[in-house]
Amino acid sequence: MLNNKTILLVEDNPDDVDLTLRAFKKNNIMNEVIVKRDGAEVLDFFFGKNGVAGKETNGLPSVILLDLKLPKIDGLEVLKKLRLMKEQSWCPS
Repeated sequence: MLNNKTILLVEDNPDDVDLTLRAFKKNNIMNEVIVKRDGAEVLDFFFGKNGVAGKETNGLPSVILLDLKLPKIDGLEVLKKLRLMKEQSWCPS
């Protein structure tokens, strides 16, 4: 278990969100789970509306479960932007 670590779940299908959350509960994974439903929400989470990283949370998630087929901005584009963010040293290794 990832004690006191945040999990970011990026999924647009509510049934898949429920299934994932039930699987976590069944396996005693009690970490905070933040759910985002599209790529734009994820980028706002990390970069904020004004480009301020980590605006919604005190720290970055320890795990990101990212659906690749998302509305607005797809998961591959989100992944590219997160990798660029890491290369620019915005988030810890």
